[in-house]
Amino acid sequence: MWSLWCCTHRAALLTCIVVHIFSQSVRGLNVCMSGSATSCEECLLISPNCAWARTLTSRCDLSQNLLKRGCEARFIENPRSVSSILKNKPLSSKGSGSTQYDVIQIQPQKISLSLRPGDQTSFEVQVRPVEDYPVDLYYLMDLSLSMKDDLDTIRNLGTKLAEEMKKLTSNFRLGFGTFVDKNMSPFSYTAPKYQENPCNGYKPFPNCVPSFGFRNLLSLTDKVDRFNEEVQKQMVSRNRDAPEGGFDAILQAAVCKERIGWRKEAYHLLVFATDDVPHLALDGKLAGLVQPHDGQCHLNEKNEYSASTKMDYPSLALLGEKLAENNIFLIFAVTKRHYVLYKGRLKNFTALIPGTTVEILDQSSKNIIQLIVTAYNNIRSKVELSVWDHPEDLNLAFTATCQDGQSLSGLRKCADLKIGDTVSFDISVDARSCPPSGTQKSFTIKPVGFKDRLEVSVDYRCDCGCTRYTQTNSSRCSSSGTYACGTCHCESGYRGAHCECEEGDAGSLNLSACREAEGKQVCSGRGECSCNQCWCYESEFGKIYGTFCECDDFSCARHKGILCSGEWSHGDCHCGECKCHAGYIGDNCNCSTETAPCVSEDGRICSGRGSCVCGRCQCTEPGAFGDTCEKCPTCPDACATKRECIECRLFNTGKFADNHTCQRMCKDEIITTETLNTDDPSTVLCLYKTENDCVMKFTYSEHASGQSVLTALREPECASAPDALTVLLAVVGSILLVGIVLLAIWKLVITIHDRREFARFQSARSRARYEMASNPLYKQPISTHPVETVFQMYSKSYNGGVH
Repeated sequence: MWSLWCCTHRAALLTCIVVHIFSQSVRGLNVCMSGSATSCEECLLISPNCAWARTLTSRCDLSQNLLKRGCEARFIENPRSVSSILKNKPLSSKGSGSTQYDVIQIQPQKISLSLRPGDQTSFEVQVRPVEDYPVDLYYLMDLSLSMKDDLDTIRNLGTKLAEEMKKLTSNFRLGFGTFVDKNMSPFSYTAPKYQENPCNGYKPFPNCVPSFGFRNLLSLTDKVDRFNEEVQKQMVSRNRDAPEGGFDAILQAAVCKERIGWRKEAYHLLVFATDDVPHLALDGKLAGLVQPHDGQCHLNEKNEYSASTKMDYPSLALLGEKLAENNIFLIFAVTKRHYVLYKGRLKNFTALIPGTTVEILDQSSKNIIQLIVTAYNNIRSKVELSVWDHPEDLNLAFTATCQDGQSLSGLRKCADLKIGDTVSFDISVDARSCPPSGTQKSFTIKPVGFKDRLEVSVDYRCDCGCTRYTQTNSSRCSSSGTYACGTCHCESGYRGAHCECEEGDAGSLNLSACREAEGKQVCSGRGECSCNQCWCYESEFGKIYGTFCECDDFSCARHKGILCSGEWSHGDCHCGECKCHAGYIGDNCNCSTETAPCVSEDGRICSGRGSCVCGRCQCTEPGAFGDTCEKCPTCPDACATKRECIECRLFNTGKFADNHTCQRMCKDEIITTETLNTDDPSTVLCLYKTENDCVMKFTYSEHASGQSVLTALREPECASAPDALTVLLAVVGSILLVGIVLLAIWKLVITIHDRREFARFQSARSRARYEMASNPLYKQPISTHPVETVFQMYSKSYNGGVH
């Protein structure tokens, strides 16, 4: 029944694993009984499964054991962690209108937690980005000389942008600010001849204004014509080195919220348009600026950044903190040449600064409106929770349930949302320790960029209720001790369950009461027997404890020389075995149960090709590798997986066709070519049929660096449809050809047959000839007469009437 509950409960997969392992361990070792608890509070700290009985001799045990031994439930101290909802207004569906100031995008809004160390409790948070929410957009532009074309392009940006944004929200305000860099060497030209005109002597563009750090030219307003007016007035400047002072400007635009005019009840978008990289913290030392940025607003009466030449550039950490604190989404609009510097493998500002996106800006900013709209839609399509003022002694585990209804353990964000979609997060919390009595803590959970937040207050259940009835000098303790929760705490010089023995009273010595079993050493050889109980020796290695001094806190398994990995707060040594904190398992508590590092970009554990062991993927699919087993050229589904990226990246089709999903899911390098090289044994040839019945071919391989490389044909191979007349002629011709061939074969066979018969006739004819001498019918004549004589004889006979 317990296993069934664990497997069906949607938010308890991690808890199920930990509890199962713990339950298996307690079958062989009852940590409650083997502990050194001498008071109710000590018992509760041993394990969240331990309970204290006020009416039994052996008081610290599992609660079910105490009940079996006859202790009534009302005499058992076993507090549990609980959560209570204090404020729970329903989610809103629309942002603008008469109720815009009461828009609710997170539910609940306030809860309280009462935590017992090690005992986990959970609560659910729902988030819904509402439709038609007010938007404040502040356009922060680089006015260095290279941005001259961009300045000309955006002179009518305000009107056009307002028209596009009205399609997304009916409540839109626009502001404008500019920056260049610190007006000091080596960042800018500071020689006297450049004081008024840094472009002096620069033939391509001889006139420009002096460098400056940041200027707020137009606070947020719904009068977009004012934006166009301010842009018309601006002129570019010139700085000396390639990087700009943009981070100075971003920080001032974020923290000077009253001067900029950020509304509490609006989305805050800060568009940062530049064609180069920014200066970072410590760059200011080149100019002698050693004072770190204080994160404060320093705009003077002219709305200019007055501390530009006094403090260093802000760090990424400070920048991210202030942007999140003021609920600002930062949009980097940068040229393609510098895109990899803002969102690359070495520098990835989107990963270091929460709530940040990077979009590619045309050389002359022609696509700035579409860029802003796309970035806004991307921002609105995702929800990510952040935790503020997180107490160090609390463990938080997140499970996200996004629009597809699947629970993803270890994730705190959902993407590809539509306006009005509701997502939920199950958050499990447990405390690792007990602070001093009466301590209360709090933290805040909020979606990145939202004003809405969930306030969580925390108190600790480390005390037992029975301590309220403590009696000093109680008669139950021989008037020599304090009675609390069923036990006596003896005064100095007294010992025994009821403080009935004085130290050194040898007459009361009973050694059998100090042996764990017959034949074993008194007090396990690690203590002395006094007043029928063991008093354990002190050890330089740690604490020796237990009824018979059988336990200690230094004989457990170690990891890298650290007992139960305790230096990293993974566990504690308890009576020879490691008692792991929540989130860790194993003999030495070095194995993390956290699965977030194992979740691949598609939301699956180890890409479905392995299992998560100790927070790392162990790939079981042959040929799979990578941190999340995401790389597998030889896997059956490798071609199908990469096909989606080929379709969206090259042809803008397929289920990843929208820009945000394609960029998030498809980060492999794709090379297009006219012909494919399939001779390389390390590559896999993939083919698939397109919607137009063409065949697309590509190869999939992995570099030694681990980077996936896809080589694809520029266009699919499409076979042309056959011509009907050609097919007809080919069929007729084939039939005629076959007929002629058959006639030729027939003629050849007849000819051969006739020639054989003729030869046979000739042979028979030749055999039918006879020689004259050998003819049996022929006889040699007896006499011969000349012809003339014969003729004369016939003549005479005739004339003489002779007949």
